[in-house]
Amino acid sequence: MQQSINQPGTESLDPWDADSRQYDTIIIGSGPGGYATALRTAELGGRVALVEQDPVVGGVCLNRGCIPTKALLTATQVLEQADLGAAMGINIGSANIDYQKLQDYQDRMVDAMTGGLSSLLKQRGITVVHGHGTIVGDGLVEVTADDGNRTRLTTCDTILATGSHARPLEELPFDDLVIDTDRALTLKPFPRRALIIGSGAVALEFATIWNQAGCQVTLLVRHDRVLSHWGRRTGQIMTRELERQGIQIITHARCSGGHRLSADEGIQIDYQPADDKGQAGAIETDLVLVAIGRDPNTNPQHMKELGIDMDEHGQVLTDSQGRTSRDRVWALGDITPGHHLAHRAFQQGITLADAASGLDPEPVNEATIPRVVFSSPQAAAVGFSRQEAEDDPSLNQVKETIYPMMANSRMRMSGLQGTLSLITACQSTDLEKQIVVGLEMVSPQASENIAEAQQLVGNQIPLHRAAGLIHPHPTFSEAIGEALLKADGRPLNMR
Repeated sequence: MQQSINQPGTESLDPWDADSRQYDTIIIGSGPGGYATALRTAELGGRVALVEQDPVVGGVCLNRGCIPTKALLTATQVLEQADLGAAMGINIGSANIDYQKLQDYQDRMVDAMTGGLSSLLKQRGITVVHGHGTIVGDGLVEVTADDGNRTRLTTCDTILATGSHARPLEELPFDDLVIDTDRALTLKPFPRRALIIGSGAVALEFATIWNQAGCQVTLLVRHDRVLSHWGRRTGQIMTRELERQGIQIITHARCSGGHRLSADEGIQIDYQPADDKGQAGAIETDLVLVAIGRDPNTNPQHMKELGIDMDEHGQVLTDSQGRTSRDRVWALGDITPGHHLAHRAFQQGITLADAASGLDPEPVNEATIPRVVFSSPQAAAVGFSRQEAEDDPSLNQVKETIYPMMANSRMRMSGLQGTLSLITACQSTDLEKQIVVGLEMVSPQASENIAEAQQLVGNQIPLHRAAGLIHPHPTFSEAIGEALLKADGRPLNMR
């Protein structure tokens, strides 16, 4: 049933009459999901306003996430390559970091991407309104600027794309020594000693950045390995490789609190066993990065007043095309259940824009969204792990094929360790045809290779056909081809 919250002076407006609206679509939030929706809607001929509370568009991804972290990783990997060069007979000499130039490089990369996005939005005729956007009625959005001025905009459809923020640790509130990733990106110089609480993508990427820069890095993780939600082999290989690089990893542990040390000596973090295999202890460090996940930027009370359904985590519930329980209000990205990934939000934005414009697009297939960790080495995955496939009642004859990445010439040249796990199975409706249902890999180029695996998994390519794909030699991508051949019962360069 349509719900209405009318405001003075708006009672006579038909909320769904496009001719009486300023815009066809107003999007609150200009991160990947928001701006993808805006661009696609404008492409379809819609009148679009994009509301953003930050001074620049792009959200966390472009300004405080994906882009600046990858800029830092690109820079510090030069140091890793310099160390590797010594083993090859290439002596570069002593390397050091000019932190001002590093910051300038990071800022240039961010400015280039946000500037490009701003130009594209302008070219598509999209109106950008800066301020905090709030739904205050049917087809009515109020924008509050930094100076307190309020503007009301009318629309047919409203899209919520407000993103997420770093989740705090109850036992260790944020302060000048306990920081989130926003603050971590501004640190110049890097800390001499750093403790990172977490074992996912963000934790491993900052561990890589700081370790490559010569910092003493410790990871505090709750399980027996990093990437505990991935396949066991992937997490074990990554844990072993990070430790080989000099990163200390304290497993089976949870933070129980901490206190400052005297006179700029840092902070002591206490930890307790996370399970029966852990031990209690303490560690002194200069800085703590809390990287335990992200929470949605939503206001549960306001959502309840609007009649928008949410789950117990404060995430907005939608149908497969992005519709919420309130008529003509949609949601996507980090405020919806699922992986908090920019490329997921991009695809959601395209789907949602098409649906809101009257088309009937295919929903985003959540099971085939690639996941990438830009550490050193990188990790990437798509589809099912072996355990997930075995637990899925629609799959039968589940098989895991392991490819030892050190059999790959490019992997051996990299000086890093890696692995590849290929998961195949038959669907219950066709027990004669094996298809590729998942792949996980650890390698220096995993982020670039996972797109091929996504095509195989997403399109349910038969194993025998996939094994016939030709991969260039010598490349990291050959590992996928070799694993496919082995899974198909005809291994070539492996036993």
